[in-house]
Amino acid sequence: MENKLENKRYYITTPIYYPSDKLHIGHTYCTVATDTLARYKRLQGYEVMFLTGTDEHGQKIEDKAREAGVTPKAFVDAIVEGPGGVLDLWKLMDISNDRFIRTTDDYHVSSIQKIFRKMYDKGDIYKGTYKGKYCKPCESFWTESQLKDGCCPDCGRPVTDAEEEAYFFRLSKYADRIQDLLENTDFLEPRSRVNEMVNNFIKPGLEDLCVSRTSFDWGVPIDFDPKHVAYVWMDALFNYVTALGYCNDQYNDYEKFWPGVNIVGKEIVRFHSIIWPAFLMSLDMPLPKKVFGHGWLLLDGGKMSKSKGNVVDPYLLAEKFGVDALRFFLMRTFPFGSDGSFSNELLIQTINTDLANDLGNLVSRTTAMVGKYFGGTLPVQRCYEKDKDDELVSLVLGLRDRYEDAMEHYAPHKALEEVFKVIQRANKYIDENAPWTLAKDMEANGPRLASVLYHLLEATRICGILLTPFMPRSMDKLFAQIGAEENCRTWLSAKMWAALDADVSVTKGENLFPRVDMDAALKELEEAAEAARKAAAGPSIELEPQLTENVDFETFCKSDFRAVKVKDCQPVKKSNKLLRFTLDDGTGTDRQILSGIAKWYKPEDLIGKTLVAIVNLPPRKMMGLDSCGMLISAVHQEDGEEKLHLIIVDDAIPAGAKLC
Repeated sequence: MENKLENKRYYITTPIYYPSDKLHIGHTYCTVATDTLARYKRLQGYEVMFLTGTDEHGQKIEDKAREAGVTPKAFVDAIVEGPGGVLDLWKLMDISNDRFIRTTDDYHVSSIQKIFRKMYDKGDIYKGTYKGKYCKPCESFWTESQLKDGCCPDCGRPVTDAEEEAYFFRLSKYADRIQDLLENTDFLEPRSRVNEMVNNFIKPGLEDLCVSRTSFDWGVPIDFDPKHVAYVWMDALFNYVTALGYCNDQYNDYEKFWPGVNIVGKEIVRFHSIIWPAFLMSLDMPLPKKVFGHGWLLLDGGKMSKSKGNVVDPYLLAEKFGVDALRFFLMRTFPFGSDGSFSNELLIQTINTDLANDLGNLVSRTTAMVGKYFGGTLPVQRCYEKDKDDELVSLVLGLRDRYEDAMEHYAPHKALEEVFKVIQRANKYIDENAPWTLAKDMEANGPRLASVLYHLLEATRICGILLTPFMPRSMDKLFAQIGAEENCRTWLSAKMWAALDADVSVTKGENLFPRVDMDAALKELEEAAEAARKAAAGPSIELEPQLTENVDFETFCKSDFRAVKVKDCQPVKKSNKLLRFTLDDGTGTDRQILSGIAKWYKPEDLIGKTLVAIVNLPPRKMMGLDSCGMLISAVHQEDGEEKLHLIIVDDAIPAGAKLC
């Protein structure tokens, strides 16, 4: 990560997420990590541009919208801007992005058309015919040899045969330059990703890339050949520069911020480390400073996936444990370049161990003792004891450098590890110096006790500064409790000892990180998850068991089912259940049937409808009225409540028509 003081601008991006469904904890992991890095650079004094957004075109979106009975734009609008959508989630998680791009934005669409034309005019795009395999969920093209067990090598799902007229990008032209970039620079990290890209994709031979489609419409139309739309990955990758104003007048930040850092999940490293730089080489544009491919959050050993349904809802976790606790857990627990196994048990354990026991305990004990022994304000007289204090002070003053080294190497988990070494040492320092013992003789030990507590406040202050990119809300509360003014919350002051006022005053505030009852929390999470599953699956429906006793065919044929048209329908006086139907049964004489369906139907809604009745039942007295037959309904239990639906048939069926 670049850290030259003479260049104080920094551009960082998440991938743009595919809004085929609501986002899950895996997307949150990536975005929180990118947000943490952006906040870290702002803390250092950089002018930061942080971009995130949504990738909204492609065949899968078009298909999903058709299934939902809406337009593709309406479909993505609901997921991006609707309640509980992408924008709501990032607001909830305190994501500090400076810009949000949607690939349906007019300026982006126009930019992609210009970019496509530029590459076509250069000769790097040409027309041909695509014939091969296509993975709709990944929007990826594959050759037969690249498939794994006949399926997509990325997601493992079936592929389809595809053959259509298409434009191609001369990806093969840039194979040598891409290989050199990967093998001889630190463009792609972690390094383990490099061998995978080179061995699996480049050395077998890079084929030219299909960059347009004609088999669906939901994409950026090629303006000089409108039956084609741009390949969704070409459309998506250029968002990183169109959002800065490249090939459009919407913004004017391209020269100021590009190149930047692309943070992506490992499943899309191929697109970002091979196809993306090749596109940029074609246009003689600067390459990203870095592509970093983080690992997956695994659930029950498998990658979380919207299409598989094995996802974790970040809204549920944030509501239960707090946004900062969730942000912290994601960054503390999983090495950023590797896969990690998510579990609610691990989340609760991390909250209790690191936040409640270590950090929360340090803050509450220290502020409580300042309040108890000095009325909340420390005296300025001190007594420093070198043999007891030097180790803690030295460890604290070296923390920022160790933290910075980890953050510059995209290892936020290691940065947090260094911070918590200090927090744990500070808690040990309390036990070593036993303030409660010193307080027994305030006249003799008051200056020493004040010195011990001041050291604890300073250690907490510096740790709080470095935790701010991870837990911004909670650190504001921490600073307020320990009396840290704005001037001693800065990056510069994280290398300074004694930045707090000598007579600092503390405030005993709320418990920042209360302990979580593991068993109770797990039960509540399971109940909430089950309720969410039921809501997503729709109502619980129970059907009457089918009769096992056989009815012979001749007996069945004696039942006369006819279409009947409702001429009139009225409630039966003194009955809450019965409706009285006057029906045309095709005989020329009105038929009266009473039916106990008033709970489910209004009489006026049924007049004119064509129903089904069995007409050869013997008349039956109901509330003093003859009921000559029975209307046919379907009955079931829904969430424990009986539901009834009259069998209503096409009005084109004439009254009296026999059902057989």
